[in-house]
Amino acid sequence: MQHRIFVKLPMHPFIKTLLVYISAIGIILGALLFLESTGPTPTLNPPVKNTLASTSTVQEIALPQATQETATSTPFANQVLPDTPNLAVLPSKTLNTVETSIAVTQSPSITVESGVVDNTITRIQNPYPFPPTSFEIVNENARAALVNIFCTTNAIGIHSITASGVIIDSRGIILTNAHVAQYVLLSQSARVNLKCVIRQGAPARDLWEAEVLYIPPVWVEEHAKDISEKHSIGTGEHDYALLHIANTTDDSSTPASFPALSTDVREGIGFIDDPMLAASYPAEFLSGDTAYHSLYPISSITFVREFLTFNKGTIDLISIGGAAGAQGGSSGGAVINAWSRLVGMISTTSEGATTAERDLRALTLSYIDRDIKIQSGFSLSEFQSGNIESLADDFNSREAPALIQLLLDELP
Repeated sequence: MQHRIFVKLPMHPFIKTLLVYISAIGIILGALLFLESTGPTPTLNPPVKNTLASTSTVQEIALPQATQETATSTPFANQVLPDTPNLAVLPSKTLNTVETSIAVTQSPSITVESGVVDNTITRIQNPYPFPPTSFEIVNENARAALVNIFCTTNAIGIHSITASGVIIDSRGIILTNAHVAQYVLLSQSARVNLKCVIRQGAPARDLWEAEVLYIPPVWVEEHAKDISEKHSIGTGEHDYALLHIANTTDDSSTPASFPALSTDVREGIGFIDDPMLAASYPAEFLSGDTAYHSLYPISSITFVREFLTFNKGTIDLISIGGAAGAQGGSSGGAVINAWSRLVGMISTTSEGATTAERDLRALTLSYIDRDIKIQSGFSLSEFQSGNIESLADDFNSREAPALIQLLLDELP
């Protein structure tokens, strides 16, 4: 999938102070949203009907089907990078409605409360036994676990790409998109001159090499034909993968423990109007050389605007509207709640002249957990608690050869 890129530049002290005030405003807005249980809800598209209960806010929401959007990993573009704040508060209520060329159809309403499905979606009250933190702390946690996945090649028919990922296990398990991980998978073949590295920092620097721990075969079988396309499109269905950091790029020892974000796979944990932090390594406006030497992460505070489904009546995608990361290179980026829990993974964005005009969408962790169980037989937590070497060996011996061949067959 194709993404856009913003770069974080070193900040003047005055700008840094200004951003602290902006962050404080975002925290206040977030606190108001967390505490508000009886106030009015802004009109959404589709409309939301609110019903107040004694202990929880119940919203009957028709879930639109996901439409095909532009992917958010990106080949390198030769464009000028505009100045972008490092941490921006982007209230979704002020964003323009995104129009797409594909009609959105309605599917039946559902109820989700701690995984129970009925006819409405119910907010989980007091989801953790501790209060939310400031988004400055959330941002620090996000940056520590965020990675850049950078793949380069001179092979005919395939593009160099840059994208994002997030470490979800201290042993070095990375969650990213399948449309990103397919390049890592293909790089495991000696028949293609393709090299992928895992990078981190500001600017990003080469640190590690990774192997594919799991990628849904159903996704590769459906999308292998798009490997040569510069601008992939899709709904995001099955578009997730797990990588495992296996080595360092300089043959030194890998860390004993990696900073990782905890995941929350409960249904509806991210609710309409909840504040979220979106973090990624966008790269839409950078040339290949600049993307390699001067790629910075960017974070934005935004809000959940809409739930979408892959025609199954579950919350499979969340729309977080226009955000600074709504650009190529953000695929695989993190969507994190105020408790520093990973609740979504950036997957697609709609077209738009500016990032504010685009609709950035993220796969929910609840969807990824459900689907990976269906596709592999293991839940996300089982991958996180299992024997990594055994799981990787099993996938790379049983599934990987056939999937790599599917990708090779599409190359000139």
